[in-house]
Amino acid sequence: MNWTETAEVLLRAHRTDLGQRPSELLEVKVANQRPIGDGEVLVENIFQQIAAVNADLMFENPGLPLPAFDVGVPLYGPAIGRVVESRSDRPVGTIVQHNQGWRNLTAIASNAVFPVPEGVFPGPEYMLNQGVTSFHGMVDVAGVGAGDVVLVSGAAGGVGSIAGQIARAQGAALVIGIAGGPGKCAYLTEQLGFDAAIDYKNEDLDARLSALAPAGITVFFDTIGGTQFETAVRHASFGARFALCGALAGQIGGGHGGHPRLDIMTAIVKEIQIRPFTTMHTPDQIQAWVSHYIPWFSQGVVTFPHTMLEGPLDRAITALDELLAGDHRGNLIVKIAS
Repeated sequence: MNWTETAEVLLRAHRTDLGQRPSELLEVKVANQRPIGDGEVLVENIFQQIAAVNADLMFENPGLPLPAFDVGVPLYGPAIGRVVESRSDRPVGTIVQHNQGWRNLTAIASNAVFPVPEGVFPGPEYMLNQGVTSFHGMVDVAGVGAGDVVLVSGAAGGVGSIAGQIARAQGAALVIGIAGGPGKCAYLTEQLGFDAAIDYKNEDLDARLSALAPAGITVFFDTIGGTQFETAVRHASFGARFALCGALAGQIGGGHGGHPRLDIMTAIVKEIQIRPFTTMHTPDQIQAWVSHYIPWFSQGVVTFPHTMLEGPLDRAITALDELLAGDHRGNLIVKIAS
């Protein structure tokens, strides 16, 4: 590969409407690759992670604890690649993870890349997951433990698919996932170990929850919001903990999905604990997840639910459209180099 130029994904204009597809505002351009300086490495990126938050960061004011993407500047986000040049103690050939993806080459400080553990996973892409958010929300925020009856919305997505597995690993008595379509529901129960799954597109959510959890749910891990949140309130047990991770129903196509109605009297009577959270990916949060993920994966306690697509780099743009449309399961990754 020519190390003097790189392809980059740039934002042409900020997103102004939820109905806009990301591909309408993103483009790939070729740029000169700057030489690396002392203490830096040049990384050829191989795998690019695609997440719903990428679309949110395309707004000028996304209202998130993350910086918005700037117009005319390459996007940022988790990627894994190979060190091809080094002016540091990081050897050429090292496989590393970093947060300056969405480009073929990344010049970056060596202390901002992290070597991928060897001999643990089938491939380095197994580190490109949303487990930090899933673990923080399910363990630190919801406090899931033995005997809990857990409901996960968006359970076939990148966060929900791992959150449900974490609940099982922490001793939950029953884990129920909500997903759209019989294929995704079968995926939850047959491959990810969920005890039950509800197809919100074709089943009555109230009726199914009444049958599956007659005494109510004790933990709700919510990535969707909307009517699924309202239903969870009706089926909450006394003192249930609601970990609110996202509001995808309001992020896709607009509407009122991001503003569900809260039955305040029911919440008061049941003493529902509503715990919204963000995940800052602090070193402690990352370490908490990785220290559990590696042994859990090695022991077969959790799997890595993901969909792998093939590049080139512009495939990452269309993949983001597809993710928002619900076309894929688990964590979405694009392989942009061999």
